[in-house]
Amino acid sequence: MQSKLNLDQNLIAKARNSAKNIAADTQKFIDKHTTVAVERTVARLLGIDGIDEIETPLPNIVVDNIKDGGGLGLGAAYWVGNAMIHTGKEPQEIAEMVSKGELDLTKVPVADDNKIQEVIKVLAEKMVQRIANNKNDRDEFIKNLGEGPKPYLYVIVATGNIYEDVLQAQAAARQGADIIAVIRTTGQSLLDYVPYGATTEGFGGTYATQENFRIMRKALDEVGEEVGKYIRLCNYCSGLCMPEIAAMGAMERLDVMLNDALYGILFRDINIQRTLVDQYFSRIINGFAGVIINTGEDNYLTTADAVEEAHTVLASQFINEQFALVAGLPEEQMGLGHAFEITPDLENGFLFELSQAQMAREIFPNAPLKYMPPTKFMTGDIYKGHVQDALFNMVAIMTNQSLQLLGMLTEAIHTPLLQDRALSIANAKYVFNNARDISSEIEFKEGGIIQSRAQEVLKKAADMLNEIETEGIFSTIEEGKFAGVKRKMDGGKGLEGVTKKHDKYFNPFVELMLGGAR
Repeated sequence: MQSKLNLDQNLIAKARNSAKNIAADTQKFIDKHTTVAVERTVARLLGIDGIDEIETPLPNIVVDNIKDGGGLGLGAAYWVGNAMIHTGKEPQEIAEMVSKGELDLTKVPVADDNKIQEVIKVLAEKMVQRIANNKNDRDEFIKNLGEGPKPYLYVIVATGNIYEDVLQAQAAARQGADIIAVIRTTGQSLLDYVPYGATTEGFGGTYATQENFRIMRKALDEVGEEVGKYIRLCNYCSGLCMPEIAAMGAMERLDVMLNDALYGILFRDINIQRTLVDQYFSRIINGFAGVIINTGEDNYLTTADAVEEAHTVLASQFINEQFALVAGLPEEQMGLGHAFEITPDLENGFLFELSQAQMAREIFPNAPLKYMPPTKFMTGDIYKGHVQDALFNMVAIMTNQSLQLLGMLTEAIHTPLLQDRALSIANAKYVFNNARDISSEIEFKEGGIIQSRAQEVLKKAADMLNEIETEGIFSTIEEGKFAGVKRKMDGGKGLEGVTKKHDKYFNPFVELMLGGAR
């Protein structure tokens, strides 16, 4: 791609190399550790599901049993495989025995390591094939039905009731939406377990459960046939159950997942160590499943100034890119995040927004960038808000964005209603259609505001990445250099769920899903 911004390609390469070194250095820590969430994910992928009489998920019961017995460092696959050899039963039956107090996994006589790995590998290969089949099904749907043009029109549903969400999602698809994101209920990211079954109560969103995923996937496939295009489903693969939700999404053919390396640390106060280990396995799963991840850099600008701290967004995009590559996730699945969040009172603010968006597109040419709408400076004035969203849409089409989370004129008033969504979709369709080829028609003034702004932001981001490369990601976060939020290495939620791996630790899904990618 020829640069309209006259960006320094050597500076981009330097920044990318710093980010690569940051990711590689952090990976040394990740490779030595596992977490309760990673091991619960392994349990789920081996076929363990369901709840006990007090609605505790069986994956939690199994992993807690292993942790209490001091065996977490060997991994859930080791102990479940060992129990399969000892009892002759399948993982689900073993989980039910543990739940009833009939079996203590770490007290079972230990079998030969090779035999344990053999019995587990058979089950792991079946699950990996199931996920591969889902990816193939998605490809077939897109081949046969087609899809909407980019930028994809991306909207949310958030009623709290999965069955009401279905009605709203199908209505949005008929109105022209390409991606439906089911917003999670408030606070679910801080639950260290995944709720079970279909749910009808939630505040500000709907619980992310495997059954809810299945229900919405079926509904979107049905409406997709009706409207003649594939409708993508998005949910939230973040928080204390990040890799578990990735696995559930892979099993139920979700297409897009919010999945950031740093978001939970900065904005949910989840422990640094826990998040970085969890994000690695979650991205391996998403990468293999063909899921587009959405990163959360847009959130930086809700706490920090979008003009002064724009370089932190770019620095984080570089880091997220490298963490994703280490996990085998291709560029074509990296929905790196950014946002239209400069105050509308700033003179030439539109030019700054245009510069930032064009810069992201030029630096990450193969990424399906996720562009987020104005929220911080939406006041409840629906007329002004609709204009702000129109300007946001204009920047998107001018800079070839990929995933356009549509702004709502009622932002700051309430969760979108059917008519709010319809107006936002109509707004985007109008702008995108009337300016479809504008990107290929325009250039930017040499040395002008737009070029100069992008060059300044890139320079600051490269300098920041150089500092992080020297200090390390842990120290950088502790010092509050991202979003002005400070988090301690041993602080936050979930640290107790992190443990060092034993020399004999194994997780068959890493090898099967990552393969030679890393």
